[in-house]
Amino acid sequence: MLIFQTQSLLQTIGLESSHQQNSNGKELDPFICSAPIKYMYAKSNPDYMKTGSAVLKFMLINQRADFSFALFTGGLSNPTLVAVSNHVSFINPKAPVYPRLALGKKWDEMTVTWTSGYNIDEAVPFVEWSRKGTQSRRSPAGTLTFTRNSMCGAPARTVGWRDPGFIHTAFLKDLWPNLRYTYMMGHELMNGSIIWSKNFTFKSSPYPGQDSLQQIIIFGDMGKGERDGSNEYNDYQPGALNTTDQLIKDLNNIDIVFHIGDITYANGYISQWDQFTAQVEPIASTVPYMIASGNHERDWPDSGSFYGGKDSGGECGVPAETMYYFPAENKAKFWYSADYGMFRFCVADTEHDWREGSEQYRFIERCLASVDRKTQPWLIFIAHRVLGYSTNDWYGQEGSFEEPMGRESLQKLWQKYKVDIAFYGHVHNYERTCPIYQNQCMDNEKTHYSGAFKGTIHVVVGGAGSHLSSFSSLKPNWSILRDYDYGFVKLTAFDHSSLLFEYKKSSNGVVHDSFTVSRDYRDVLACDRDSCEPTTLAS
Repeated sequence: MLIFQTQSLLQTIGLESSHQQNSNGKELDPFICSAPIKYMYAKSNPDYMKTGSAVLKFMLINQRADFSFALFTGGLSNPTLVAVSNHVSFINPKAPVYPRLALGKKWDEMTVTWTSGYNIDEAVPFVEWSRKGTQSRRSPAGTLTFTRNSMCGAPARTVGWRDPGFIHTAFLKDLWPNLRYTYMMGHELMNGSIIWSKNFTFKSSPYPGQDSLQQIIIFGDMGKGERDGSNEYNDYQPGALNTTDQLIKDLNNIDIVFHIGDITYANGYISQWDQFTAQVEPIASTVPYMIASGNHERDWPDSGSFYGGKDSGGECGVPAETMYYFPAENKAKFWYSADYGMFRFCVADTEHDWREGSEQYRFIERCLASVDRKTQPWLIFIAHRVLGYSTNDWYGQEGSFEEPMGRESLQKLWQKYKVDIAFYGHVHNYERTCPIYQNQCMDNEKTHYSGAFKGTIHVVVGGAGSHLSSFSSLKPNWSILRDYDYGFVKLTAFDHSSLLFEYKKSSNGVVHDSFTVSRDYRDVLACDRDSCEPTTLAS
């Protein structure tokens, strides 16, 4: 809490400053060489305009360093430093924080990733875990970090840089299916003492094909918000906290989350990765939080990304690939498959080439082709950019209602392997198509689909937080429902034959769109247009 008596802009900053020297070598006052973590305008407090005094409150999270408050005049465009406060310290700024779970490469693994200030020459990281009635086990953790030199450009390499600390990942193996486990992260210091985190719990994954209630959340483009009402750079995700809070409220009815790209919108301001992992900690510490790569994580010129834009702010994928675990063979190639009970998820990376003949295209076909639909009937395709169908305004201007070159190569795979639903972010709204193939509705039903597969339903669910995207004035007949609002999707598999789809509003959790799918294995085997291998007349 600070009180100021001058018209000002108040900024919270990390203590990452440099010092100047005059010509005589005498050290001058420090100046800020990195962007503030967050800031407020003193005049935002009504009392300030009346009395010249303002009380401003900030919520601080552990970011492995002391904090100071700096008082400026001149606003953001021409800031002049007036004063700097004393340091604000956490009891242990290096403590393990912000656990995030993810599926491992095997069904009976769970990974725990967290952040701390301890490098391996100071302490040994591990996770201690157990299920009720059994002896605790310890799993060692690997440690990674990244440096300013890992960044591809500004602001990540310049004013946006902030040390990310150390990122640790442990693999909890040989888990029994569908059981509740408790865990803590620990760091054993060189003197033998241990620094512990809080206690957390999670439920292990079902065996692939296991017939049990399974509830999946899918959304894209959420970002972060500040609960204290402060501002931060790239502060344009007004729906992020509503979505986060709805998921926390319904957490007992969620098994796994897929955040399909444009995760933090840090855009090169590295401190905001801590802000985001703190925001989603109640979710990510309890259920697997699976991510996909978006343009705001990866894109940078001459860095190997498919697109040459600067949307990552110079991050070029490094923070996302380090801060979160995902079961890819090569984390720089952000595509992977994930099995969860009766679901197979094929997660694509739209920031690398997906067209026919590419390495990723071969992965996508392999992922779709290798699933046993007898045991895992629900086949889901996920990508950030809209490789399928969207009536977003700029896609309408292009005339194809898709990401350029989006579905030309992939639609035959979706049809051949009978993908039930394809999900996309990137476009900040909600839209659902009919079961569609080659621009044609294959089924005119809107609320219940049964019998043989006819075509893939395409869903844009990129309205989890960032500023909303306008629709085209044109609405083709394949567009079943559009919503210019914040929301997310929940899939519920009741068994091998029954799936419920719900699109919920972030503001209140109310279901705004839904449909059901009823399909037996014989229906999956049945042939429709381009969905079966050639046959022979030979007996």
